[in-house]
Order: sequence, then structure tokens, then C-alpha cells
Amino acid sequence: MKIFIAGASGATGQKLTAQLLERGQQVVTVVRSKSSLPEEFRNHENMSVIEASLLDLSDNELTQLVKGCSSVASCLGHNMTLKGMFGHPRRLVTDATRRLCAAIKANQPEAPVRFVLMNTVGNSNRDLDEPLSFGEKAVAGFLRTVLPPMADNEQAPEYLRTEIGQNDAVVEWAAVRPDSLLNENTVTTYSVYPSPTTSAIFGSGQTSRINVGHFMAELITDDDTWNKWKGQMPVIYNDIPFN
Repeated sequence: MKIFIAGASGATGQKLTAQLLERGQQVVTVVRSKSSLPEEFRNHENMSVIEASLLDLSDNELTQLVKGCSSVASCLGHNMTLKGMFGHPRRLVTDATRRLCAAIKANQPEAPVRFVLMNTVGNSNRDLDEPLSFGEKAVAGFLRTVLPPMADNEQAPEYLRTEIGQNDAVVEWAAVRPDSLLNENTVTTYSVYPSPTTSAIFGSGQTSRINVGHFMAELITDDDTWNKWKGQMPVIYNDIPFN
């Protein structure tokens, strides 16, 4: 299969890329500089890398990039710096999601294309009854007001949920919601749930990036996993907390 990854140079995007290459998949990505990728990716026979800024590409260029892809994944996120948090583009994740879905549709593929979005447990699935306490609502509202990435991370899956929906003939989607992200070197056991099992703001859930990459790769390559979670926003936790 051929898969397009947005954000392959990021901490989680690299984990997803490695998982897909290990499974013999063809990976296409766009990065500002090839030097941001590990050398084993740059030289891999199944890896195609285009140097550019994703949102600077024209609609036609994006359409050509995702042509023939059975899946598109986004691991995009805002850097935790002042520029990354408050600079432009403020709607990086949402605009990329919207434009990539439009590119998929423009190709008129014969079979539905899977769109897998890395999101966050701090964002609720509004299709489900995921109650928040007063304190959680207050903190979420404050963060939404002062931190542009918070609103961006909420709007991207909202686009998938409300604009693409559950019955689109061309795009099928899932938004993966990890909890506090950790850097680990190996895949460990993890569990996936339809909704958070602990407070998204005050809880102690943990998810390693490599487990997120593994689960996203499962969604992309395994039909049973995809059929179980498509159109949903699964929450992933490590089974064993790391200290």
C-alpha cells in the first residue's frame, strides 16, 4: 500500500513512519528539510520525500501527492515554543486536514481512503456522552482561549466528524486520542477505548509515542482494526505506566 504522512519528521510521525516501513508499506511525505528525517528514512527504498511546506503547496500539488494512496495520516502538531504556540499557521492541523481530505476527493478514488488523525485526549468526542466536571470545563475553556493549538486540535476532528461524517463515499476517518505522551523505544502493551477512562485534564494516563505509531499503523494496515474504530475517536493508554 501507498500511504501519505503529514508530519513524518515529528516525534510521533517518525514512530508511525518506522512502523509502516517495517511492514513493507510505501510512504510519501512532505517536510521542510530532508535533514529533519532520520537517515534510514531518507535512504529507504520505500520512502518518497518532498521538500516543501505542506500548506504552501497548491491544491493541485496536494492532489497529486495523495493520488494512489490508500491511506493518509496526519501527525502534525504545534511546536511547544512561543512561535509554535502563538505564531502562524494557527490552524495548521485543521487546515491540513481539510485540504488533504479535499485532495483525496479530487482524485475520485475507486475505494474509500482512510484518514487517520493524531489528536489528543483533551478533546472530547461530541458524538458520545463524555461528561466533563465543572473544573475540567473551566480549564479547557481557559486553554481554548489563551492557546491557539488547543482550538486547532479541537477543530480538526470536528471537521471530520461534521463535514466528512460517517457515510462519506470517498473518505473514512479515525482520530486517535493519546494521553500524556512519553518517549519510549519499544512497543509495549496498550489498551484502546471509545472514550477516556480517566480525567483528560486531571488524570494520570500515559501513552508512549511508539504505541501511538503502532496503533495508527494498525488502523492503516489491518482491516479488522479499521472496521472497529472508523468514524470514531479512540483513546489509547499504555497498560503499564512509566515513571
